[in-house]
Amino acid sequence: MTAVEQVRSSRSETRTGVAPELAQALAPFLGGDLPVRLTAWDGSAAGPLGAPQVALRSARALRRLLRHPGELGAAQAYVTGEVDVDGSLEEALTHVWEVARERGLAGIRPTPGALATLLRIAVRHGALGRPLAPPASQAVVKGRLHSLARDREAIHHHYDLSNDFYELILDPQMAYSCAYWRSDDPSYTVEDAQRDKLELVGRKLGLRPGARLLDIGCGWGSMSLYAAEHFGAQVTGVTIAAEQKRFIDARIRERGLEDRVEIRLQDYRDVPDDGFDAVVSLEMGEHVGQGNYPTYAQVLHDRVRPGGRVLVQQMSRRGRYPGGGPFIEGFIAPDMHMRPVGETIALIEGSGLEVRDVHALREHYVRTVQAWHDTFEANWDAAVELVGLEVARVWRLYLVGGAMAFRDGRMGVDQILAVRPDTGRAELEPVRPGTWS
Repeated sequence: MTAVEQVRSSRSETRTGVAPELAQALAPFLGGDLPVRLTAWDGSAAGPLGAPQVALRSARALRRLLRHPGELGAAQAYVTGEVDVDGSLEEALTHVWEVARERGLAGIRPTPGALATLLRIAVRHGALGRPLAPPASQAVVKGRLHSLARDREAIHHHYDLSNDFYELILDPQMAYSCAYWRSDDPSYTVEDAQRDKLELVGRKLGLRPGARLLDIGCGWGSMSLYAAEHFGAQVTGVTIAAEQKRFIDARIRERGLEDRVEIRLQDYRDVPDDGFDAVVSLEMGEHVGQGNYPTYAQVLHDRVRPGGRVLVQQMSRRGRYPGGGPFIEGFIAPDMHMRPVGETIALIEGSGLEVRDVHALREHYVRTVQAWHDTFEANWDAAVELVGLEVARVWRLYLVGGAMAFRDGRMGVDQILAVRPDTGRAELEPVRPGTWS
């Protein structure tokens, strides 16, 4: 039975109250009956008994949904606890997406009469009034888009939450990018997959003892440290997140790598050095913005020596939300910009680099985010104690929604390998090693 058939087979509600009234008023917007079992703050309920259960805890939830219809209002209400889901959030969201797709809700245009009916119900139940303040967890960034100051503010919102918090989500290497899963064995963990990703990147870049590597947007140092320890590279990493630099510097000292790894609190646009044998940038290009991407690509080109290699691992997206959607843009990564992978390749080639390989990893990200989500849920109580319930709910929604976006093909991720031409010589193996596959 399809999701639509399941909804239509449910028995109709006869009891009065907020939920039945909403169900009737929302029918023109939803193309039919509610796709969920809805319980309202007055105790009334509506919708199919077997569907995912959603609770409206107060009229504030309805006020947010009316003020910001769609993803942003729903996210605001969820993170504040004004809307809750009983059971699996992933199953509930998947079900709602399926119903929306089957009903073609993107093309529905409610009549003025339907809007008036919904507003009358909102007035009757106290859901209209002055706009509510955004949740405290929602990002507020100011200044000119992608100025140095605003970029620092946006990165601070996401990455400086606290190193302790990210340790409740990530593997021990603190690799915060798509892993590379080479086995389905249950004993093979996200830590193994991240190690294999770092190994793959090092091999693609042709790292060797003494090679100079620039790691742009080095995160918590997983690539920088791995390149120094396992390939013997001389690494310079740059980040604009102060918490990340403190974390990596401590690990450098713990591992005795002071002579091989230097981490700078520095914007990619301010790196003065050049002549690096290789440049890597793992999921940082999404943060530079559409207008600044040619500058970013030119930095990649100019910092590597002729004949040297550049590897960019970057997320892609099609559709009207290049930032990932109202929730991601509002709560997780302000000013993020993604585009189809072909457009990114063209921008990289526009810098003078020659693109040699594009390696799609979308399915790998599904497993990566699911592993992060499992770790996060196992550490739920510690996360709530550390950052509070609202921020924890932001991250629960982020991880669940992120895995779904990669699963359903709304987002992708690719490793793009390029070479800076050197009088016609590419310095790249004509036959790739088996570990590239």
